[in-house]
Amino acid sequence: MDRTPNALDTAATNAAVGHPRRWLILAILCVCLVLIVASVASLNIAIPPIQAALGATQTELQWIVDAYALVFAGLLLPAGAIGDRYGRKWTLLGGLTIFGLASITASSADSPTQLIALRATMGVGAAFIMPSTLSLLTSVFPAHERPKAIAIWAGLAGAGGAIGVVSSGILLESFWWGSVFFIVVPIVIFAALAVGFIVPNSRDPEGHPLDPVGSLFSVVGFSSLVVAIIEGPSQGWGDAVVVGGFVAAVVSLACFVWWELRTEHPMLDPRFFRIPRFRIGAVVVTTAFFAMFAMFFVSAQYFQFVKGYSPLKTGMATLPFPATMIIVAPRAVRIQRVLTVRGTIALGLALITTGLTIFALFLRADSSYVVPLLGFCFMAAGSGCATPSSTMSIMTSLPMNKAGVGSAVNDTTREVGGALGIAVVGSVLASVYRANFTAADTFAEPARGVARDNIGAATSIAKKQFATDPAALRTFLDHAGDAFTKGINLGLGIAAALCAVIAVVVLKVYPRDTQLGRQAEMPTGP
Repeated sequence: MDRTPNALDTAATNAAVGHPRRWLILAILCVCLVLIVASVASLNIAIPPIQAALGATQTELQWIVDAYALVFAGLLLPAGAIGDRYGRKWTLLGGLTIFGLASITASSADSPTQLIALRATMGVGAAFIMPSTLSLLTSVFPAHERPKAIAIWAGLAGAGGAIGVVSSGILLESFWWGSVFFIVVPIVIFAALAVGFIVPNSRDPEGHPLDPVGSLFSVVGFSSLVVAIIEGPSQGWGDAVVVGGFVAAVVSLACFVWWELRTEHPMLDPRFFRIPRFRIGAVVVTTAFFAMFAMFFVSAQYFQFVKGYSPLKTGMATLPFPATMIIVAPRAVRIQRVLTVRGTIALGLALITTGLTIFALFLRADSSYVVPLLGFCFMAAGSGCATPSSTMSIMTSLPMNKAGVGSAVNDTTREVGGALGIAVVGSVLASVYRANFTAADTFAEPARGVARDNIGAATSIAKKQFATDPAALRTFLDHAGDAFTKGINLGLGIAAALCAVIAVVVLKVYPRDTQLGRQAEMPTGP
Protein backbone atom coordinates (compact mmCIF):
# COMPACT_ATOMS: atom_id res chain seq x y z
CA MET A 1 0.00 0.00 0.00
CA ASP A 2 2.92 2.37 0.74
CA ARG A 3 5.37 2.83 -2.08
CA THR A 4 8.08 3.13 0.59
CA PRO A 5 7.96 1.35 3.93
CA ASN A 6 10.10 3.96 5.67
CA ALA A 7 9.46 7.41 7.09
CA LEU A 8 7.19 9.89 5.38
CA ASP A 9 6.02 9.27 1.83
CA THR A 10 8.30 12.08 0.60
CA ALA A 11 7.62 11.29 -3.04
CA ALA A 12 4.06 12.52 -2.57
CA THR A 13 4.61 15.21 0.06
CA ASN A 14 6.28 18.58 -0.42
CA ALA A 15 7.09 20.58 2.70
CA ALA A 16 5.96 23.85 1.14
CA VAL A 17 2.60 22.74 -0.27
CA GLY A 18 1.89 19.53 1.65
CA HIS A 19 0.49 16.23 0.44
CA PRO A 20 -1.73 16.63 -2.66
CA ARG A 21 -4.54 14.69 -0.94
CA ARG A 22 -4.02 16.23 2.49
CA TRP A 23 -7.65 17.34 3.00
CA LEU A 24 -8.93 13.86 2.14
CA ILE A 25 -6.33 12.41 4.50
CA LEU A 26 -7.55 14.81 7.21
CA ALA A 27 -11.12 13.58 6.70
CA ILE A 28 -10.01 9.95 7.05
CA LEU A 29 -7.98 10.68 10.18
CA CYS A 30 -10.93 12.58 11.67
CA VAL A 31 -13.19 9.55 11.11
CA CYS A 32 -10.71 7.48 13.16
CA LEU A 33 -10.56 10.21 15.78
CA VAL A 34 -14.31 10.66 16.21
CA LEU A 35 -14.71 6.88 16.35
CA ILE A 36 -12.62 6.55 19.49
CA VAL A 37 -13.59 9.80 21.21
CA ALA A 38 -17.28 9.00 20.72
CA SER A 39 -16.71 5.60 22.32
CA VAL A 40 -15.64 7.26 25.57
CA ALA A 41 -18.96 9.08 25.87
CA SER A 42 -21.30 6.63 24.11
CA LEU A 43 -21.79 4.42 27.16
CA ASN A 44 -23.04 7.33 29.25
CA ILE A 45 -26.33 7.11 27.38
CA ALA A 46 -26.37 3.30 27.53
CA ILE A 47 -25.95 3.15 31.31
CA PRO A 48 -29.65 2.56 32.11
CA PRO A 49 -30.15 -0.39 29.70
CA ILE A 50 -26.78 -1.88 30.71
CA GLN A 51 -27.70 -1.59 34.37
CA ALA A 52 -31.03 -3.29 33.70
CA ALA A 53 -29.61 -6.04 31.47
CA LEU A 54 -26.45 -6.90 33.42
CA GLY A 55 -27.45 -5.88 36.96
CA ALA A 56 -24.40 -3.66 37.38
CA THR A 57 -23.78 -1.71 40.59
CA GLN A 58 -22.94 2.00 40.52
CA THR A 59 -19.22 1.21 40.93
CA GLU A 60 -19.38 -1.33 38.09
CA LEU A 61 -21.17 1.18 35.88
CA GLN A 62 -18.46 3.72 36.56
CA TRP A 63 -15.77 1.16 35.77
CA ILE A 64 -17.50 0.21 32.51
CA VAL A 65 -17.11 3.84 31.50
CA ASP A 66 -13.70 4.47 33.07
CA ALA A 67 -11.90 1.23 32.11
CA TYR A 68 -11.70 2.40 28.51
CA ALA A 69 -10.43 5.88 29.32
CA LEU A 70 -8.08 4.61 32.04
CA VAL A 71 -6.26 2.10 29.80
CA PHE A 72 -6.38 4.55 26.92
CA ALA A 73 -4.72 7.30 28.98
CA GLY A 74 -2.14 4.97 30.49
CA LEU A 75 -0.98 3.54 27.16
CA LEU A 76 -1.01 6.67 24.99
CA LEU A 77 2.61 7.64 25.64
CA PRO A 78 4.08 4.17 24.97
CA ALA A 79 1.76 3.72 21.97
CA GLY A 80 2.91 7.06 20.55
CA ALA A 81 6.54 5.99 21.03
CA ILE A 82 5.87 2.72 19.20
CA GLY A 83 4.33 4.66 16.32
CA ASP A 84 7.35 6.95 16.14
CA ARG A 85 9.68 3.96 16.12
CA TYR A 86 7.91 1.55 13.75
CA GLY A 87 5.59 3.75 11.67
CA ARG A 88 2.44 5.66 12.62
CA LYS A 89 0.34 4.24 9.80
CA TRP A 90 0.94 0.68 10.98
CA THR A 91 0.15 1.48 14.61
CA LEU A 92 -3.05 3.17 13.40
CA LEU A 93 -4.06 0.06 11.45
CA GLY A 94 -3.16 -2.20 14.37
CA GLY A 95 -5.19 -0.06 16.75
CA LEU A 96 -8.22 -0.15 14.44
CA THR A 97 -8.01 -3.96 14.32
CA ILE A 98 -7.89 -4.33 18.13
CA PHE A 99 -10.64 -1.77 18.57
CA GLY A 100 -12.96 -3.45 16.05
CA LEU A 101 -12.51 -6.98 17.42
CA ALA A 102 -13.08 -5.84 21.02
CA SER A 103 -16.18 -3.86 19.98
CA ILE A 104 -17.91 -6.74 18.25
CA THR A 105 -17.21 -9.01 21.25
CA ALA A 106 -18.45 -6.38 23.71
CA SER A 107 -21.78 -6.18 21.90
CA SER A 108 -22.68 -9.61 23.30
CA ALA A 109 -21.11 -9.37 26.79
CA ASP A 110 -23.15 -11.15 29.47
CA SER A 111 -21.70 -9.70 32.69
CA PRO A 112 -20.36 -6.36 33.98
CA THR A 113 -16.91 -7.89 34.54
CA GLN A 114 -16.69 -9.11 30.96
CA LEU A 115 -17.81 -5.75 29.62
CA ILE A 116 -15.25 -3.92 31.77
CA ALA A 117 -12.48 -6.17 30.40
CA LEU A 118 -13.58 -5.61 26.80
CA ARG A 119 -13.82 -1.85 27.32
CA ALA A 120 -10.24 -1.96 28.59
CA THR A 121 -9.22 -3.86 25.44
CA MET A 122 -10.91 -1.21 23.31
CA GLY A 123 -8.81 1.31 25.22
CA VAL A 124 -5.67 -0.53 24.10
CA GLY A 125 -6.73 -0.21 20.46
CA ALA A 126 -7.69 3.43 20.89
CA ALA A 127 -4.29 4.24 22.42
CA PHE A 128 -2.63 3.21 19.15
CA ILE A 129 -5.13 5.12 17.02
CA MET A 130 -5.33 8.60 18.52
CA PRO A 131 -1.69 9.78 18.61
CA SER A 132 -1.17 8.41 15.11
CA THR A 133 -3.96 10.60 13.70
CA LEU A 134 -2.48 13.88 14.95
CA SER A 135 1.15 13.07 14.13
CA LEU A 136 0.18 11.89 10.62
CA LEU A 137 -1.85 15.07 10.18
CA THR A 138 1.14 17.30 10.98
CA SER A 139 3.28 15.41 8.45
CA VAL A 140 1.00 16.00 5.43
CA PHE A 141 0.15 19.68 5.93
CA PRO A 142 2.48 22.62 5.26
CA ALA A 143 3.23 24.98 8.12
CA HIS A 144 0.82 27.70 7.00
CA GLU A 145 -2.16 25.27 6.83
CA ARG A 146 -1.28 23.21 9.87
CA PRO A 147 -3.04 25.43 12.49
CA LYS A 148 -6.34 25.25 10.57
CA ALA A 149 -6.05 21.46 10.16
CA ILE A 150 -5.25 21.02 13.85
CA ALA A 151 -8.21 23.26 14.77
CA ILE A 152 -10.56 21.04 12.72
CA TRP A 153 -9.04 17.94 14.33
CA ALA A 154 -9.35 19.40 17.84
CA GLY A 155 -12.91 20.58 17.23
CA LEU A 156 -14.02 17.12 16.16
CA ALA A 157 -12.13 15.59 19.10
CA GLY A 158 -14.23 17.73 21.42
CA ALA A 159 -17.48 17.27 19.54
CA GLY A 160 -16.90 13.52 19.27
CA GLY A 161 -18.09 12.97 22.82
CA ALA A 162 -21.45 14.56 22.11
CA ILE A 163 -21.65 12.77 18.75
CA GLY A 164 -21.26 9.50 20.67
CA VAL A 165 -24.13 10.42 22.98
CA VAL A 166 -26.42 11.34 20.06
CA SER A 167 -25.64 8.26 17.97
CA SER A 168 -26.10 5.99 21.00
CA GLY A 169 -29.49 7.54 21.69
CA ILE A 170 -30.62 6.86 18.14
CA LEU A 171 -29.41 3.24 18.25
CA LEU A 172 -30.90 2.47 21.66
CA GLU A 173 -34.29 3.67 20.54
CA SER A 174 -34.61 0.61 18.26
CA PHE A 175 -31.88 -1.86 19.24
CA TRP A 176 -30.33 -3.57 22.28
CA TRP A 177 -27.62 -1.92 24.38
CA GLY A 178 -24.86 -3.81 22.55
CA SER A 179 -25.66 -1.97 19.33
CA VAL A 180 -23.53 0.96 20.55
CA PHE A 181 -20.56 -1.38 20.12
CA PHE A 182 -21.70 -3.32 17.06
CA ILE A 183 -22.13 -0.16 14.97
CA VAL A 184 -18.41 0.50 15.33
CA VAL A 185 -17.42 -2.52 13.20
CA PRO A 186 -18.40 -1.27 9.69
CA ILE A 187 -16.87 2.13 10.50
CA VAL A 188 -13.61 0.46 11.54
CA ILE A 189 -13.53 -1.57 8.32
CA PHE A 190 -14.10 1.54 6.21
CA ALA A 191 -11.47 3.52 8.12
CA ALA A 192 -8.88 0.73 7.88
CA LEU A 193 -9.32 0.42 4.10
CA ALA A 194 -9.09 4.18 3.65
CA VAL A 195 -5.97 4.41 5.81
CA GLY A 196 -4.36 1.48 4.03
CA PHE A 197 -4.83 2.82 0.51
CA ILE A 198 -4.67 6.62 0.96
CA VAL A 199 -2.79 7.69 4.11
CA PRO A 200 1.05 7.84 3.80
CA ASN A 201 3.29 6.43 6.49
CA SER A 202 5.61 8.48 8.71
CA ARG A 203 8.00 7.79 11.55
CA ASP A 204 10.79 9.41 13.56
CA PRO A 205 13.81 9.29 11.22
CA GLU A 206 16.16 8.99 14.20
CA GLY A 207 14.57 5.69 15.26
CA HIS A 208 15.08 6.01 19.01
CA PRO A 209 14.61 2.79 21.03
CA LEU A 210 11.54 2.29 23.19
CA ASP A 211 11.41 3.10 26.89
CA PRO A 212 9.69 0.15 28.65
CA VAL A 213 10.65 1.28 32.16
CA GLY A 214 9.17 4.73 31.65
CA SER A 215 6.06 3.17 30.11
CA LEU A 216 5.57 0.97 33.16
CA PHE A 217 5.90 3.85 35.60
CA SER A 218 3.41 6.02 33.66
CA VAL A 219 0.79 3.28 33.34
CA VAL A 220 0.99 2.35 37.04
CA GLY A 221 0.90 6.00 38.13
CA PHE A 222 -2.14 7.07 36.13
CA SER A 223 -4.02 3.83 36.81
CA SER A 224 -3.45 4.00 40.57
CA LEU A 225 -4.63 7.61 40.72
CA VAL A 226 -7.95 6.98 38.97
CA VAL A 227 -8.59 3.76 40.92
CA ALA A 228 -8.19 5.65 44.20
CA ILE A 229 -10.54 8.45 43.09
CA ILE A 230 -13.24 6.04 41.89
CA GLU A 231 -13.14 3.81 44.96
CA GLY A 232 -12.90 6.63 47.52
CA PRO A 233 -16.62 7.42 47.95
CA SER A 234 -17.76 3.80 48.18
CA GLN A 235 -14.87 2.36 50.23
CA GLY A 236 -14.07 5.46 52.29
CA TRP A 237 -11.17 7.87 51.76
CA GLY A 238 -9.26 6.25 54.62
CA ASP A 239 -9.60 2.73 53.18
CA ALA A 240 -6.30 0.91 52.66
CA VAL A 241 -6.94 0.37 48.94
CA VAL A 242 -7.75 4.05 48.38
CA VAL A 243 -4.80 5.37 50.36
CA GLY A 244 -2.56 2.78 48.73
CA GLY A 245 -3.75 3.91 45.31
CA PHE A 246 -2.83 7.53 46.00
CA VAL A 247 0.56 6.52 47.42
CA ALA A 248 1.26 4.27 44.43
CA ALA A 249 0.32 7.09 42.05
CA VAL A 250 2.64 9.61 43.71
CA VAL A 251 5.55 7.17 43.92
CA SER A 252 5.12 5.84 40.37
CA LEU A 253 4.81 9.26 38.74
CA ALA A 254 7.79 10.55 40.73
CA CYS A 255 9.79 7.53 39.56
CA PHE A 256 8.63 8.25 36.01
CA VAL A 257 10.03 11.78 36.15
CA TRP A 258 13.26 10.55 37.79
CA TRP A 259 13.77 7.85 35.16
CA GLU A 260 12.92 10.07 32.17
CA LEU A 261 15.47 12.66 33.31
CA ARG A 262 18.23 10.05 33.45
CA THR A 263 17.61 7.59 30.64
CA GLU A 264 19.38 8.20 27.32
CA HIS A 265 16.19 7.90 25.24
CA PRO A 266 13.21 9.05 27.38
CA MET A 267 9.68 8.36 26.22
CA LEU A 268 8.72 11.87 27.41
CA ASP A 269 11.50 14.22 28.41
CA PRO A 270 10.19 16.20 31.43
CA ARG A 271 12.31 19.13 30.26
CA PHE A 272 9.71 19.72 27.53
CA PHE A 273 7.52 21.16 30.28
CA ARG A 274 9.96 24.05 30.60
CA ILE A 275 8.47 25.35 27.34
CA PRO A 276 5.58 27.62 28.45
CA ARG A 277 3.35 26.91 25.43
CA PHE A 278 3.81 23.16 25.90
CA ARG A 279 3.21 23.26 29.65
CA ILE A 280 0.18 25.55 29.63
CA GLY A 281 -1.31 23.83 26.59
CA ALA A 282 -1.21 20.47 28.39
CA VAL A 283 -2.82 21.93 31.53
CA VAL A 284 -5.61 23.61 29.56
CA VAL A 285 -6.44 20.49 27.52
CA THR A 286 -6.57 18.42 30.72
CA THR A 287 -8.87 20.96 32.37
CA ALA A 288 -11.19 21.35 29.38
CA PHE A 289 -11.69 17.61 28.99
CA PHE A 290 -12.10 17.18 32.75
CA ALA A 291 -15.07 19.54 32.54
CA MET A 292 -16.43 18.23 29.24
CA PHE A 293 -16.55 14.52 30.06
CA ALA A 294 -17.77 15.13 33.60
CA MET A 295 -20.66 17.11 32.13
CA PHE A 296 -21.49 14.38 29.60
CA PHE A 297 -21.37 11.71 32.32
CA VAL A 298 -23.82 13.43 34.66
CA SER A 299 -26.11 15.05 32.07
CA ALA A 300 -26.88 11.76 30.31
CA GLN A 301 -28.03 10.29 33.64
CA TYR A 302 -29.90 13.48 34.57
CA PHE A 303 -31.97 13.40 31.39
CA GLN A 304 -32.84 9.71 31.68
CA PHE A 305 -33.16 9.13 35.43
CA VAL A 306 -34.42 12.52 36.60
CA LYS A 307 -36.30 13.86 33.57
CA GLY A 308 -37.43 10.47 32.25
CA TYR A 309 -36.14 11.03 28.70
CA SER A 310 -35.75 8.11 26.32
CA PRO A 311 -32.23 7.36 25.00
CA LEU A 312 -33.13 9.02 21.69
CA LYS A 313 -34.51 12.14 23.34
CA THR A 314 -31.44 12.28 25.58
CA GLY A 315 -29.17 12.12 22.54
CA MET A 316 -31.11 14.83 20.77
CA ALA A 317 -30.99 17.00 23.90
CA THR A 318 -27.18 17.07 23.69
CA LEU A 319 -27.05 18.03 19.99
CA PRO A 320 -26.44 21.75 20.68
CA PHE A 321 -23.04 20.87 22.10
CA PRO A 322 -21.46 19.25 19.00
CA ALA A 323 -23.26 21.70 16.70
CA THR A 324 -21.77 24.69 18.54
CA MET A 325 -18.36 23.07 18.87
CA ILE A 326 -18.13 22.24 15.16
CA ILE A 327 -19.07 25.83 14.27
CA VAL A 328 -16.65 27.53 16.68
CA ALA A 329 -13.54 25.29 16.61
CA PRO A 330 -12.50 25.81 12.95
CA ARG A 331 -12.68 29.56 13.59
CA ALA A 332 -10.26 29.43 16.51
CA VAL A 333 -7.38 30.51 14.29
CA ARG A 334 -9.36 33.57 13.18
CA ILE A 335 -10.24 34.43 16.79
CA GLN A 336 -6.55 34.18 17.72
CA ARG A 337 -5.68 36.88 15.20
CA VAL A 338 -7.89 39.27 17.16
CA LEU A 339 -7.41 38.13 20.76
CA THR A 340 -4.00 36.37 20.52
CA VAL A 341 -3.56 32.73 21.52
CA ARG A 342 -3.39 33.67 25.19
CA GLY A 343 -6.63 35.65 25.01
CA THR A 344 -8.44 32.95 23.01
CA ILE A 345 -7.56 30.23 25.54
CA ALA A 346 -8.58 32.44 28.47
CA LEU A 347 -11.87 33.33 26.74
CA GLY A 348 -12.55 29.64 26.11
CA LEU A 349 -12.00 28.74 29.76
CA ALA A 350 -14.20 31.63 30.87
CA LEU A 351 -17.03 30.40 28.64
CA ILE A 352 -16.61 26.82 29.94
CA THR A 353 -16.74 28.19 33.49
CA THR A 354 -19.95 30.05 32.65
CA GLY A 355 -21.59 26.91 31.25
CA LEU A 356 -20.60 24.83 34.28
CA THR A 357 -21.83 27.57 36.63
CA ILE A 358 -25.24 27.50 34.93
CA PHE A 359 -25.44 23.76 35.68
CA ALA A 360 -24.17 24.24 39.23
CA LEU A 361 -26.46 27.13 40.24
CA PHE A 362 -29.63 26.72 38.20
CA LEU A 363 -30.12 23.03 37.34
CA ARG A 364 -32.94 21.47 39.36
CA ALA A 365 -34.94 18.28 39.04
CA ASP A 366 -37.85 20.29 37.62
CA SER A 367 -35.78 22.69 35.45
CA SER A 368 -36.85 23.41 31.90
CA TYR A 369 -34.57 22.42 29.02
CA VAL A 370 -33.43 26.04 28.73
CA VAL A 371 -31.00 25.56 31.64
CA PRO A 372 -28.98 22.64 30.18
CA LEU A 373 -29.27 24.19 26.70
CA LEU A 374 -27.50 27.34 27.86
CA GLY A 375 -24.93 25.26 29.72
CA PHE A 376 -24.21 23.19 26.60
CA CYS A 377 -23.85 26.22 24.33
CA PHE A 378 -21.51 28.12 26.62
CA MET A 379 -19.37 25.05 27.28
CA ALA A 380 -19.17 24.11 23.59
CA ALA A 381 -18.22 27.63 22.52
CA GLY A 382 -15.54 27.70 25.21
CA SER A 383 -14.20 24.30 24.23
CA GLY A 384 -14.15 25.39 20.60
CA CYS A 385 -11.86 28.27 21.55
CA ALA A 386 -9.67 26.66 24.22
CA THR A 387 -8.95 23.14 22.95
CA PRO A 388 -7.81 23.89 19.36
CA SER A 389 -5.61 26.74 20.59
CA SER A 390 -4.09 24.56 23.32
CA THR A 391 -3.51 21.65 20.95
CA MET A 392 -1.79 23.99 18.49
CA SER A 393 0.34 25.35 21.35
CA ILE A 394 1.50 21.84 22.21
CA MET A 395 2.16 20.74 18.64
CA THR A 396 3.95 23.92 17.51
CA SER A 397 6.12 24.21 20.61
CA LEU A 398 8.21 21.19 19.57
CA PRO A 399 10.21 20.53 16.39
CA MET A 400 8.57 18.44 13.66
CA ASN A 401 10.66 15.37 14.49
CA LYS A 402 8.98 15.41 17.92
CA ALA A 403 5.43 15.35 16.47
CA GLY A 404 4.79 11.91 17.97
CA VAL A 405 5.75 13.13 21.44
CA GLY A 406 3.58 16.22 21.13
CA SER A 407 0.63 14.21 19.86
CA ALA A 408 0.92 11.61 22.62
CA VAL A 409 1.12 14.28 25.33
CA ASN A 410 -1.87 16.12 23.87
CA ASP A 411 -3.89 12.91 23.70
CA THR A 412 -2.80 11.76 27.15
CA THR A 413 -3.87 15.04 28.72
CA ARG A 414 -7.26 14.72 27.01
CA GLU A 415 -7.86 11.21 28.27
CA VAL A 416 -6.43 11.74 31.74
CA GLY A 417 -8.58 14.85 32.04
CA GLY A 418 -11.66 13.01 30.80
CA ALA A 419 -11.10 9.99 33.05
CA LEU A 420 -10.45 12.16 36.09
CA GLY A 421 -13.46 14.34 35.31
CA ILE A 422 -15.74 11.31 35.26
CA ALA A 423 -14.06 9.88 38.36
CA VAL A 424 -13.99 13.05 40.48
CA VAL A 425 -17.39 14.47 39.55
CA GLY A 426 -18.94 10.99 39.51
CA SER A 427 -17.56 10.35 42.99
CA VAL A 428 -18.86 13.69 44.30
CA LEU A 429 -22.24 12.98 42.72
CA ALA A 430 -22.43 9.53 44.32
CA SER A 431 -21.45 10.86 47.77
CA VAL A 432 -23.97 13.72 47.73
CA TYR A 433 -26.72 11.46 46.38
CA ARG A 434 -26.18 8.91 49.16
CA ALA A 435 -26.09 11.63 51.83
CA ASN A 436 -29.33 13.28 50.67
CA PHE A 437 -31.42 10.32 49.54
CA THR A 438 -33.11 9.56 52.86
CA ALA A 439 -36.26 8.27 51.12
CA ALA A 440 -34.37 5.04 50.43
CA ASP A 441 -34.68 4.30 54.16
CA THR A 442 -38.30 3.28 53.53
CA PHE A 443 -36.97 0.12 51.86
CA ALA A 444 -35.77 -2.93 53.73
CA GLU A 445 -32.30 -4.31 53.14
CA PRO A 446 -30.86 -5.21 50.67
CA ALA A 447 -33.13 -2.97 48.56
CA ARG A 448 -32.22 0.04 50.72
CA GLY A 449 -28.50 -0.29 50.03
CA VAL A 450 -29.05 -0.90 46.32
CA ALA A 451 -31.32 2.15 46.02
CA ARG A 452 -28.78 4.35 47.79
CA ASP A 453 -26.07 2.99 45.48
CA ASN A 454 -27.46 4.52 42.29
CA ILE A 455 -30.56 6.33 41.08
CA GLY A 456 -31.21 3.83 38.29
CA ALA A 457 -31.59 0.99 40.77
CA ALA A 458 -33.73 3.20 43.03
CA THR A 459 -36.09 3.94 40.14
CA SER A 460 -36.46 0.26 39.24
CA ILE A 461 -37.10 -0.79 42.84
CA ALA A 462 -39.58 2.03 43.44
CA LYS A 463 -41.65 1.13 40.38
CA LYS A 464 -42.11 -2.36 41.84
CA GLN A 465 -42.63 -1.25 45.44
CA PHE A 466 -45.17 1.46 44.58
CA ALA A 467 -46.81 -0.19 41.58
CA THR A 468 -50.27 0.39 43.06
CA ASP A 469 -49.61 3.84 44.54
CA PRO A 470 -48.75 6.38 41.81
CA ALA A 471 -48.69 9.31 44.25
CA ALA A 472 -46.15 7.60 46.52
CA LEU A 473 -44.06 6.65 43.49
CA ARG A 474 -44.03 10.24 42.25
CA THR A 475 -42.99 11.55 45.66
CA PHE A 476 -40.22 8.98 45.92
CA LEU A 477 -38.87 9.71 42.42
CA ASP A 478 -38.97 13.46 43.06
CA HIS A 479 -36.92 12.98 46.20
CA ALA A 480 -34.41 10.79 44.33
CA GLY A 481 -34.19 13.37 41.54
CA ASP A 482 -33.57 16.20 43.99
CA ALA A 483 -30.77 14.26 45.72
CA PHE A 484 -29.18 13.36 42.38
CA THR A 485 -29.36 16.93 41.07
CA LYS A 486 -27.71 18.28 44.23
CA GLY A 487 -24.81 15.96 43.46
CA ILE A 488 -24.61 17.37 39.92
CA ASN A 489 -24.68 20.93 41.27
CA LEU A 490 -21.73 20.36 43.60
CA GLY A 491 -19.73 18.20 41.18
CA LEU A 492 -19.97 20.64 38.26
CA GLY A 493 -19.49 23.56 40.64
CA ILE A 494 -16.10 22.11 41.56
CA ALA A 495 -15.29 21.75 37.85
CA ALA A 496 -16.30 25.40 37.28
CA ALA A 497 -13.97 26.57 40.05
CA LEU A 498 -11.11 24.59 38.51
CA CYS A 499 -11.67 26.13 35.06
CA ALA A 500 -11.82 29.64 36.52
CA VAL A 501 -8.51 29.14 38.33
CA ILE A 502 -6.79 27.83 35.19
CA ALA A 503 -8.14 30.79 33.18
CA VAL A 504 -6.42 33.17 35.60
CA VAL A 505 -3.22 31.10 35.39
CA VAL A 506 -3.27 31.36 31.58
CA LEU A 507 -3.59 35.15 31.73
CA LYS A 508 -0.70 35.33 34.19
CA VAL A 509 1.69 32.76 32.72
CA TYR A 510 1.07 32.20 28.99
CA PRO A 511 3.61 34.12 26.83
CA ARG A 512 2.17 37.36 25.46
CA ASP A 513 4.22 37.43 22.26
CA THR A 514 3.75 33.81 21.15
CA GLN A 515 3.35 33.21 17.43
CA LEU A 516 1.96 29.81 16.50
CA GLY A 517 4.12 27.95 14.04
CA ARG A 518 7.39 29.29 15.42
CA GLN A 519 9.47 26.36 16.61
CA ALA A 520 10.63 26.57 20.22
CA GLU A 521 14.22 26.01 21.17
CA MET A 522 14.58 22.67 22.87
CA PRO A 523 15.52 22.94 26.55
CA THR A 524 18.87 21.51 27.56
CA GLY A 525 20.52 20.57 30.78
CA PRO A 526 19.32 18.46 33.72
